[in-house]
Amino acid sequence: MYLLPSALIAVKLALRARFGSIAFWLVVILCVAAWMSGQFSGRQPATVALDVGLSLIRIVLPVLGVLMLQELFSREFERRYFLASLAYPRPRYHFLLGRLAALVGLLAILLVVLAAALAAIVVWVGQGYGQATPVSLGLPYWFTIAFILLDLFVLLALGTLLAVVASTPSFVIVGTLGFMLIARSFSAIIALLWQDGWLVSNAETYSNSLGLLSYLLPDLGALDVRMIALYGQMGLLPGDWPWLIVSSLAYAGGFLALAVWALNRKRFA
Repeated sequence: MYLLPSALIAVKLALRARFGSIAFWLVVILCVAAWMSGQFSGRQPATVALDVGLSLIRIVLPVLGVLMLQELFSREFERRYFLASLAYPRPRYHFLLGRLAALVGLLAILLVVLAAALAAIVVWVGQGYGQATPVSLGLPYWFTIAFILLDLFVLLALGTLLAVVASTPSFVIVGTLGFMLIARSFSAIIALLWQDGWLVSNAETYSNSLGLLSYLLPDLGALDVRMIALYGQMGLLPGDWPWLIVSSLAYAGGFLALAVWALNRKRFA
């Protein structure tokens, strides 16, 4: 209840920043990309359409989230709107968490809309063709979407921290997207080096060095569990998926705690 005023203001600011129109065109682009990719696949059109659609969702939603973070936080400080938004007799974290909650809610709604649109396109593309390994648009599919939302929440938590401490709005984009690329790729690179050690010299040393990142960064690459939806087998879900959820939420909580601490200590000119 205490966060509701900040959340409502954040929703209005996001809509003023054309969140609705951007979301509409994202749905259109997703449908067109998934349909066209399915048409170019001769053997497994539904699987290819679903794979391309999920990849597009995992790329565009973080970018949109970072742009909205800029509008809700970085622009607030840059344009000195904080003179009004932080003047009310309430803790600063109400401002921070309220706006983040509104952004997460808007992106979650958009994710559900994108997921429903993608499922409809996949069903349409797959009509009249029986695949040997049909896709699953039931529980495995929505399990995959839930993991995408968790991945997005971690990135938004980091982006919120950067928006509070960064001196320029562009650093929020560079820092968050750079973090996303590293956190999503380092585990796959380690697995590749263990499997094909001939790719680089001293592959074991290189792999062990990259393994240190697992103690510093969340393994966002492991949150990509689309295989269970692409092949309809829940057995393809990582065995340690409960730990992945807990560790990702712990990282997000740590980022948010640092963001609240930094905002409370921030001195505005």
